[in-house]
Amino acid sequence: MSQFKKMMLVGLTPLLLSGLLVGQVNRVSAAQHQNGQHKNTETTFAHFNKSGLLLMPKNYREWIFIGSPVTPKDMNDGNPAFPEFHNVYIDPASWAHWKKTGQFRDGTIIVKELVSVGAKQSASGNGYFQGEFLGIAATVKDSKRFAERPNYWAYFGFNGYQSKSAEPQPDESCNACHQANAAEDNVFIQHYPVLRAGKPGK
Repeated sequence: MSQFKKMMLVGLTPLLLSGLLVGQVNRVSAAQHQNGQHKNTETTFAHFNKSGLLLMPKNYREWIFIGSPVTPKDMNDGNPAFPEFHNVYIDPASWAHWKKTGQFRDGTIIVKELVSVGAKQSASGNGYFQGEFLGIAATVKDSKRFAERPNYWAYFGFNGYQSKSAEPQPDESCNACHQANAAEDNVFIQHYPVLRAGKPGK
């Protein structure tokens, strides 16, 4: 064998070994994923501190937008419970689970970003148009953490955008209304056509 061929083989050996190792790692990873052994930490979007307070959700505007209900003052005798727009988002993992099963999984987090009613006139006509961001609220379903709460849901209101965490609100503040009036599992899907369209069979 010529010296040139020997040099070529020596140079190729690390590349061949590297390729074999990468292939083996990929096969192992695929097998783990197929067997459910590979855990994706990104499926958890609701995070709590040691005191049980919900941490301010991150990047929720990149989640799945499901609707923006509004109950303006001039349609509610000037004193509605929620005079602002609610821009509502559900975490991506729970959205995928909803589309597959038609149920809200353990760990579901839904975020409401409160926005003021701004102008009522636009080039497109008269209506209700969003103004400024006001704050954030959220609800989380967790059968272990909130085992004693109706349907395992707890509701949180953050004290401004600089707030790092929020404690669960009393059930009579939010849960009672949701339990009595929400179309499905404490969620007002009757007001969210995106959820209705994503449900299996729709």
